[in-house]
Amino acid sequence: MTAATLSLDPISPAIRPTQQDSDQRYRYQHYIDGAFVDPASNAWLETSDPVTGEDWAWVARGDAADVERAVTAAHRAFSEGAWPALSASGRGALMRKLGDLITENADWLARVEMRDNGKLFAELSMQMRYMANYYYYYGGLADKIEGTVIPTDKPGVFNYTRPEPIGVVACIMPWNSPLPLTSLKLAPALAAGCTVVLKPSEFTSASLLEFVKLVEAAGFPKGVVNVITGYGAEVGDALISHKLVERIAFTGGPEAGRMINEKAARHMKRVTLELGGKSPNIVFDDAELDQAIKGAVAGIFAASGQTCVAGSRLLVQDTIHDAFVERLKAFIADVRFGHPSDPATQVAPISTRPQLEKIKSYVEIAKSEGARLVAGGEPASVPGYPKGLFFKPTIFVDVKNSMRIAQEEVFGPVLSVIRFKDEDEAVRIANDTQFGLAAGIWTQSMRRALTMANRVRAGTVWVNNYRSTSTTSPFGGFKMSGVGREGGIAGIREYMETKSVWISTATDIPNPFIRR
Repeated sequence: MTAATLSLDPISPAIRPTQQDSDQRYRYQHYIDGAFVDPASNAWLETSDPVTGEDWAWVARGDAADVERAVTAAHRAFSEGAWPALSASGRGALMRKLGDLITENADWLARVEMRDNGKLFAELSMQMRYMANYYYYYGGLADKIEGTVIPTDKPGVFNYTRPEPIGVVACIMPWNSPLPLTSLKLAPALAAGCTVVLKPSEFTSASLLEFVKLVEAAGFPKGVVNVITGYGAEVGDALISHKLVERIAFTGGPEAGRMINEKAARHMKRVTLELGGKSPNIVFDDAELDQAIKGAVAGIFAASGQTCVAGSRLLVQDTIHDAFVERLKAFIADVRFGHPSDPATQVAPISTRPQLEKIKSYVEIAKSEGARLVAGGEPASVPGYPKGLFFKPTIFVDVKNSMRIAQEEVFGPVLSVIRFKDEDEAVRIANDTQFGLAAGIWTQSMRRALTMANRVRAGTVWVNNYRSTSTTSPFGGFKMSGVGREGGIAGIREYMETKSVWISTATDIPNPFIRR
């Protein structure tokens, strides 16, 4: 197998022209202990461009042997050498350097990720630049996580606590936002002093393997960050069960999350799980409707609906329901499909062929359940891209909250519109799901905004906006939407243990047979 090597000058990357010839595909190896290495089995996976449908790169197909190498390297780096000898301030300096390199190379990272998962370059470019803030924020936080001196009720002892890194962390990412979701995990783990093995989706591994070159250029010691690519059943399972891995950080679907949680529990491993949602976006009749329309579009059709916080259930008060739906249909009637690098493109392709087929199947399920299709519902034909994985923004009305289309995560541009009468009914419908990741509320009433935010069971509630996020704010879900929090100070504490230290100041130890 012949393949080109995709190189990256971490200061000023030369963006090579797209190579279409199958003999000139890029080849991406694992990154283990500071070096790019072939998989132990010499097996490779093809990765394709969702816009053209063409395979453009080979990605290493990892197995348990590769996981063993990576975890061993991470454990060695955690236990000895330059990394544990580095002060918290020193870790912060490395992270700020990494943030600078991300900023300098943001467009390059965006182009690689765009080719792998098809998201709009305009959005990815902003995401990559913002991603640097994770490393700035947690780099600054690294030396500010303090222990405490505890005024105990025991005389003659001095008691204090110290936060310590948990150890080797395995981070498993999905295909929809590989680098931003990696940074939500990697930045706090590094700031805490952990070492990491990263496992991207087999569909979208390339951008992470370009990014890790920046980690190396920033000066992180060998073994601190490792990347293993391949299938979940072959790499993910080996990571979850490895005896030297202390925490699993996963973003993905609830079924995979449940399996990971069960397997991790057998080995007493900690987990952070973000498992998606079926988020309600609630529009009251006193809302600023122009803004609410934009919020509904942003909630479900941005990123082609491939986001964990998608506002896939649009709850509209019945007094404005029909008019609101008509305005929403008009808003999306002329959306522009095209190549994600084109600034005029509004709707990019679905990232993977299996996901496209899943979306199509849910459209048929919704029809069979009695939901009424009023927009979209089929793949889009885009001139110049006959093999592209495009799908039209889709709206169903007459949706009952008990329908599968309202209860199960589609992860695509499919919107279920549900009527409600008043606040109580809106709350009942909003909370009537196994998920609880996010919610939106559109109203001009301050009283209603506050009371609804309190009553809706979701880890994030947006009022008169949707999809706002920050490095400084915790993110995570209630119920089946996950365990733990990412972002903010809460994010770094997920990667730390608290040690309690007792020092005797007494001159004599009393009866040793009695606990005091």
